[in-house]
Amino acid sequence: MKISVVHTIFFSPTHTSLRIADAIAEGMGTCEHKELDITYEKPVKNILIEEGVAVISVPVYGGRVAETAVERLRSIRGNNIPAVVAVVYGNRDYEDALIELRDIAKEQGFIPVSGGAFIGEHSYSRPDRPVAEGRPDKADIDTAFAFGSKTAAFLNDWSGEFIDLQVKGNFPYKVKGNKTPQTPVTISELCTQCGYCIEICPTQSIELQDGIVSDPESCIKCCACVKECPNQARVFETPFTDYLFKNFSSRRDPELFFSYRKI
Repeated sequence: MKISVVHTIFFSPTHTSLRIADAIAEGMGTCEHKELDITYEKPVKNILIEEGVAVISVPVYGGRVAETAVERLRSIRGNNIPAVVAVVYGNRDYEDALIELRDIAKEQGFIPVSGGAFIGEHSYSRPDRPVAEGRPDKADIDTAFAFGSKTAAFLNDWSGEFIDLQVKGNFPYKVKGNKTPQTPVTISELCTQCGYCIEICPTQSIELQDGIVSDPESCIKCCACVKECPNQARVFETPFTDYLFKNFSSRRDPELFFSYRKI
């Protein structure tokens, strides 16, 4: 098939999944690129993608696809078109996230033909306790670009049928842990109430009351507000940061998978 258009579909509060999606799409060549950002809201109506190739990129939360991303992906369908599925995790483990994303893509009418697990800076990473700080870095982006190029070559010279993409992971998927009510908090002395954190929160869980506060029921702990506050007025402290820093600071590299062609 000749690739006419690449659709990047991403949920990316801290922009790591977006960077991977863009690199994969760029690797696919000079065809038309269309972007579908589901980070900040669910599509207002169901979307059908009828041509080209989709690149679906999402973060891993606790070894599974982020629940908000799953909910929003359910509004997007493919008309039996190939898809690249990519998950981005914070250097610990992606566990069942990639196989879950592959299955979601299939359920939504896409044909997963390649998949990758990439590394992004962990949401809980802090300057004094870095976990995959600065990733995806140049090596990651180069790998994602080459992954896109290989997938494009794989598709451009093929007009047959694909069998199921095999990736790492288990089914039934890992059981998710109980949600904890902790959220980022605001250092009032540093906060100027500019409202930027309200704008970038993917679940609209932040609001201005007497100060900037988060709703623990809707906060997904993506820490976009912590990482992007221009005044460093948002903080999130959890013992899990110490655990990650101690046990998962060694570099991990992307893992890539391709489907076999059915002759």
